[in-house]
Amino acid sequence: MTKEQIAKLHSEGEFPEQISRPDLVETHISWVFLCDQFVYKIKKPITYSFLDFSTLEKRKYYCEKEIELNRRLTSNMYLDVQPIREISGRFYIGNQNGEIIDYAVRMRKLDSSRQMDVLLMKNKVIDSDIRDLAKKIATFHKNTGVIYKKDVLQIRDEFNDLKNERGYLDAENRAILDEAIESSDAFIEKHKDLFALRLKKGFYRDCHGDLHTRNIFLLPDPQPFDCIEFNDEYRQIDVLNEVAFLCMDLDAFGKPELADLFFRYYSNFFPAITSNADWKLFLYYKSYRANIRAKVNSLRARSTDNHAARESALAEVNKYLSMVAGYQKMLLPV
Repeated sequence: MTKEQIAKLHSEGEFPEQISRPDLVETHISWVFLCDQFVYKIKKPITYSFLDFSTLEKRKYYCEKEIELNRRLTSNMYLDVQPIREISGRFYIGNQNGEIIDYAVRMRKLDSSRQMDVLLMKNKVIDSDIRDLAKKIATFHKNTGVIYKKDVLQIRDEFNDLKNERGYLDAENRAILDEAIESSDAFIEKHKDLFALRLKKGFYRDCHGDLHTRNIFLLPDPQPFDCIEFNDEYRQIDVLNEVAFLCMDLDAFGKPELADLFFRYYSNFFPAITSNADWKLFLYYKSYRANIRAKVNSLRARSTDNHAARESALAEVNKYLSMVAGYQKMLLPV
């Protein structure tokens, strides 16, 4: 769908079981309609270096894949794929007559006050939440598919993809970016045998891929959702890379003690560090994940027409690039 069609769907479209007008949330790759009981996620018809939603067929395929993958970690949340139809210039979600112009992932709406990022801002995340989440993730990692064939050095290109945002950054952040890429290249070259060894040992698994606090509901049974469906390479990763993302996010919230607690609990259930070199790798993965958050926010800033939203996203870029620099300084020999 186009931005104009989404606006029309929002203002006058018809949603199943909907009473009031839904709220609309836009990300850099999707539009999300928050209705009374359900959530509808529509993929933007876009192509980036890391995803391709350019055709109707591809968007349908990735909607179906999103449901399949996310059901691994959620219970009764991801429901089905709904067609979006156009009838006489109006848009409908569901199985009415009319031409199918797109598809939406339908999810059951959960209590947004229980999202982990919301609870963190209110200082309401407690030790038992962290323990239960660590056990959920560790159990998932133990049971998900093991990956034995992968170009483990591809992470160099993934890290360096941030340079595509270089022209959109100010001089100070361009300097941080350039130094970060140089440091990352040096680390990977020095430790390339370690990446290969961890693949051989079975630490690469078919993971969630986007495990940060906004993608977790802290219910009695924690519900990590919105895993990566659009790029298998981003999801089939070292488990240490996965947990580094969550720990980096907790650092970003100013909660390093919760990051440490999560990692201790996780390690009790699934030891993922077996050497001193692995500790350095964990720190490198934190810098990589901060890099990804900087890129996502730069893409978000470039894709919005809203000045306040753009400034907010750019502030996030600044924060995460500073974190990249901080982690990489910690990797330097003393």
